[in-house]
Amino acid sequence: MKNLYIKQKVFSIGEKFTVFNQKQEPEYFVQGSFFKIPKAFEIEDSNGHHVATLTKKVFSFLPKFFLELAGHSEIVISKSFSFFHAHYDIQGEGIEIQGNFWDMDFEVLKNGRKIAEIHKKWFSWGDTYEIQILDESLEKLIISVVIAIDCVKNSEKNSASSASN
Repeated sequence: MKNLYIKQKVFSIGEKFTVFNQKQEPEYFVQGSFFKIPKAFEIEDSNGHHVATLTKKVFSFLPKFFLELAGHSEIVISKSFSFFHAHYDIQGEGIEIQGNFWDMDFEVLKNGRKIAEIHKKWFSWGDTYEIQILDESLEKLIISVVIAIDCVKNSEKNSASSASN
């Protein structure tokens, strides 16, 4: 079991995330594209090696992302329509994401078995996620999924605030 923490930088051009281990040492760096269509995120490890690319589909009723991750075929992460809780599907890996009503806590399941827990901290400067990884062989996939979910949540929050103006 491994714990990682994702901290989004509040004042940055584009979206930037750093993934820390329990000792507060950086393990991954995530850089979102700025004014680029389609929106994309590049994930690198602490040595600067490319890990994954996450690209948001431009025209889609519900948010959808394409993940290119070494050792995996292209993975599609999409938000499913539901009334009472967040539900995300991952096509190609037998993985499912389930969240609570407030969309703050998630479980990552592979073939019905829990492989990770994700908790968003309520009171923090910038978005902060605590990730408990139960299957470390899927660590890079889980990090990519959390980045995709955070992007969906930010898009929904931005859409809601612009609609109320």
